[in-house]
Amino acid sequence: MTMEGNQNEIQAAGAVILLFGATGDLARRKLFPAFYALYREGKLAENFAIVGLARRQRTNEEFRQDVLDSIKEFARYKVDNDDNWERFADHFEYMPLDTNNVEGFRQLNELTGQLDRKFGIEGNRLIYLALAPELFGTVAHNLKAGGILESAGWNRLVIEKPFGYDLPSAEKLNEELSGVFREEEIYRIDHYLGKEMVQNIEVLRFANAFFEPLWNNKHIANIQITLSETVGVEERGGYYDHSGALRDMGQNHMLQMVTMMAMEPPSRMHPEDIRDEKVKVLRSLRLYEDTADVQGNVVRGQYAEGQSKGKELPAYRNEDKVNPESVTETYFAARIMVDNFRWAGVPFYVRTGKRLPVKTTEVVVEFKNMPENVYFAQKTDLKPNLLVFRVNPLEGIYLKMNAKRPGSEWSIVPIAMDFCQSCQIGINTPEAYERLIYDAARGDSTYFTRWDEVKLAWTFIDRIASGWAQDQSDLKFYPAGSWGPEAADKLLHQDGFHWWPVNGQDESEVVWVPATS
Repeated sequence: MTMEGNQNEIQAAGAVILLFGATGDLARRKLFPAFYALYREGKLAENFAIVGLARRQRTNEEFRQDVLDSIKEFARYKVDNDDNWERFADHFEYMPLDTNNVEGFRQLNELTGQLDRKFGIEGNRLIYLALAPELFGTVAHNLKAGGILESAGWNRLVIEKPFGYDLPSAEKLNEELSGVFREEEIYRIDHYLGKEMVQNIEVLRFANAFFEPLWNNKHIANIQITLSETVGVEERGGYYDHSGALRDMGQNHMLQMVTMMAMEPPSRMHPEDIRDEKVKVLRSLRLYEDTADVQGNVVRGQYAEGQSKGKELPAYRNEDKVNPESVTETYFAARIMVDNFRWAGVPFYVRTGKRLPVKTTEVVVEFKNMPENVYFAQKTDLKPNLLVFRVNPLEGIYLKMNAKRPGSEWSIVPIAMDFCQSCQIGINTPEAYERLIYDAARGDSTYFTRWDEVKLAWTFIDRIASGWAQDQSDLKFYPAGSWGPEAADKLLHQDGFHWWPVNGQDESEVVWVPATS
């Protein structure tokens, strides 16, 4: 098979990969295509095997056809050679398994031993739980009881979010897992940390001499993080009505982005040193003191009926499997303060929501403006400099500066330096799951969340959830297809700022709420 990636990349160590939930949507859309891309690029050598595990009865042939169908629909690389496909498919086995049946795990242990011998694997086990969190503890204990963790090589457990519903449930789940696996063997996925531009934040900050000296409260006015979705809850109404935007996005994606922007330079670019610095940020977050403090700094909203591109959109309460009187938030925005020497006084504004006008993930760094002396004040409306990290769907970096308009005397206009990474690489940009599976197979935990990160994040989020539980009167409704409740705009106007346009929008396309006195 022709290897199409960077030949300087290190191949992952050979392992038997136990994929629980192999007939689910995550495996079909993300995991099978990721395995195929890693194989095509030579990052997975020939000494690996993947065992698909689920309750459903499937033969090996049926399972391999499922994998092929998934790759044809979702993979970056297309199957272009039958012989090459057969070589890849030979690494896949399927075994129906009841996760409550210890005997089934003993049979799985026999199968993994056979695959070790077939592919020359040295007993390494990468266990991926694409399952509901309530099954994690049972599977972990049965893996141990079935003898699967007694092989000669290493064991690594990869688990998906959500890691708990709040701090007590997260602590219980962690206690169950830590009774079987050591902390360094547990890889908690936040797939946003696998995105190329999120990982590029560290490089831009720490590899460029003209950014790091400005990365503090003397030069930065505020930082805005937007994670917006155009879709509603779709078929996830039952899950989402229990979770909401705060737990679905805030505890993981949003706070992880805050830590990436606010962390100190690590002493070494080593996984534990990097994660140590992220933990320091989470420890420095200013906790909301009471319900009034939550309401003064956090806005929660729920989409009502609306329109987008001429299409009528239903209200959240009319979605399938949603309580008609639900007070679950589909949107939240917050003012977050990081109380340390570097960031004292700089607000971090975060917002995320469903049924918003565009799909995007962006981070906007707004620098403090130059002094508007008499000369500038008379001649122009001086705009602040912006540094924008475009994470999704556009990938790139955008820098907004001020310059003299050509042919004018002293007319100043904003100009842009725009690096579009996705334009340069095209549609073959590696998917987040490719990077994270590759890292887990190599034992690189940099972009996985450690338990102390999870614990501190839940401590912060639980303060908000507690405030909302005590007083539900602050729920704001916004039309589907709009930018959310007006209260989210006012949150920034209180500090003299406004949300900047995202995803290539012009400022004229975004309607701002007038500043209040």
